[in-house]
Amino acid sequence: MASTTTPQTDHAEQVHEKAEQALGFVPNLITEITGENPAVAEAYLTATGIVEDGGVLSDAEQQAVILAASSYNDCHYCTKAHAAAGQQAGLDTETVESINEGGLPGDDRLKSLVRATRRILGKRGWLSDDDEAEFADLGLNRPELYEIVGLVGIKTISNYVNHIAETEIDEPFQQ
Repeated sequence: MASTTTPQTDHAEQVHEKAEQALGFVPNLITEITGENPAVAEAYLTATGIVEDGGVLSDAEQQAVILAASSYNDCHYCTKAHAAAGQQAGLDTETVESINEGGLPGDDRLKSLVRATRRILGKRGWLSDDDEAEFADLGLNRPELYEIVGLVGIKTISNYVNHIAETEIDEPFQQ
């Protein structure tokens, strides 16, 4: 374990403040990351905020993509955290459970986003022209596909950290 220096401690405190402002509390995930590498925690929070605020997908659509990526990666923490966030963003319980269990939501747009997310993950981004044409027919063009890639990248940070750390699920996410 790396030794904590004063600059790292100050950086960790700044990241905790950023998390508190964005989320209303400091999740165990952020505490875990900042305890080891505050720069990674800051990168995670900053990237999340940028995509949430400036992306082309709605909040509910982003949460469907995040759930699809987190369930694909079998992240015990993020599937719970984003089940709660997804419901706050307007996803119903059935949709959240379906995505987390590897199924597809009933809503056509969300179904397309979940399929695209899983295909991008499964093909590691190597979509064929046929894949892109199929998704374009469903209303998912490069802006949407690139946002899916961005969300997958962001969630890979948290999913993998949670795998390594076996992060305890916060009380607000234990529904």
